[in-house]
Amino acid sequence: MDIGAFQRMINERYGTRDRQRGTPATFMWLIEEVGELATALAGDDAANKEEEFADVLAWLFTLANINDVDMEKAIQKYTSNRIEGFK
Repeated sequence: MDIGAFQRMINERYGTRDRQRGTPATFMWLIEEVGELATALAGDDAANKEEEFADVLAWLFTLANINDVDMEKAIQKYTSNRIEGFK
């Protein structure tokens, strides 16, 4: 599945509820999932790491959806070979 298809699928399944929740509450869900990922990364459970990476990605795409950000377009800064320097 490509990035655009994943974003559309997340929107189709959860978009109405996500928009009702709004950006601040959705952002808090994302941060909670990032915390769970941090905990998983400190352990040895590969399946848990995989699950938490997926959760973080899904919540990030949810935030993008409710803020009208096309993630495929957004990542062009990394896929277009126009990156200058390092952070």
